[in-house]
Amino acid sequence: MNAAPVTRLLLALALLAGLAAAVLPGTVFANSARIKDVVDVEGVRDNMLVGYGLVVGLNGTGDSLNNSPFTQQSLIGMLERMGVNTRGANLRTKNVAAVMVTSNLPAYAAQGTRIDVNVSAMGDAKSLLGGTLLVTPLMGADGEVYAVAQGPIAVSGFSAQGQGASVTRGVPTAGRIASGAIVEREIEFSLAELPVIRLSLRNPDFTTAQRVATAINTQLRRNAAQATDPASVLLTVPEPRRGDVVGLVTEIEQLRITPDQVARVVIDEKSGVIVMGENVRISTVAIAQGNLTIRITETPQVSQPGPFSQGQTAVVPRTDIQVDEQSDRRMTVMPSGVTLQELVQSLNALGVGPRDMISILQSIKAAGALQAEIEVI
Repeated sequence: MNAAPVTRLLLALALLAGLAAAVLPGTVFANSARIKDVVDVEGVRDNMLVGYGLVVGLNGTGDSLNNSPFTQQSLIGMLERMGVNTRGANLRTKNVAAVMVTSNLPAYAAQGTRIDVNVSAMGDAKSLLGGTLLVTPLMGADGEVYAVAQGPIAVSGFSAQGQGASVTRGVPTAGRIASGAIVEREIEFSLAELPVIRLSLRNPDFTTAQRVATAINTQLRRNAAQATDPASVLLTVPEPRRGDVVGLVTEIEQLRITPDQVARVVIDEKSGVIVMGENVRISTVAIAQGNLTIRITETPQVSQPGPFSQGQTAVVPRTDIQVDEQSDRRMTVMPSGVTLQELVQSLNALGVGPRDMISILQSIKAAGALQAEIEVI
């Protein structure tokens, strides 16, 4: 047998094997996600901080002290701490604004770490552009101070006003200070000493929780993980990994599973947005959509009298009435088990818009033919 054809055949087989190896993983994990993107690890979470402060340096766009007594009281208190007595004085400055300062304290943020803060006006200030936030303690839900914020505010919006018109773009009464707060207190939590780690699912589901536990046990080759409820998976740290909990969590986070979800249709009636999951199914049902539309158009015409007729010019009304019974619309039958794509295609074929589609989906649900939950937001 000739060696050249055999060599070419082997090369072709090797190429096909390489292509299969490259394509199959993408096919297997087409709908998969990392455990890192599905669960949260107990203790690894942000903490919300809030504070009350003053912004100074505004170009006449601050609070009116007569309409914002809290701003006036805060300004007097701040000046007294600086050794300036303004009790009984009539303050009329409009360069100061009272603000609420918010931030998120990241997990395991060390003392001295800088975090971003958001600043929002409380009174009738027109804009915070050009303002500087004075020292503001940021407290947690327990009342303890965890960070201190200060610095110039970056505002993306602006407002301009004249005698006859005004324009506002964005929100000039809210801004942000990048790295504007310094962490002063750490939240103590020792992950390395936990004998059992709780993994909390972001979207609770029995099937997803069981798949997470199965993937972890397969990777560790032992029954270390157990799904206790739809939202939690308990991971018992194996004895050999007690000193390497971070490495264990890192290894688990990269495992891939296919999350499951309840068939759900989310409807936003305000904007007409409809979001349907891929598992939405309907039973056999007939659908017809159509409305009676009457269009009345007024086209008045001017009637001129003939020469020497001594008539008068008059406006003669002309009314055109059109009735659209949408007789071209037809009833369509949805067979049992129709998929999401087929449902959308059939409704689009009827010329159904988002608003009418919301009513149709609700009617299908009322008829008991929609095998999914409807959530109206």
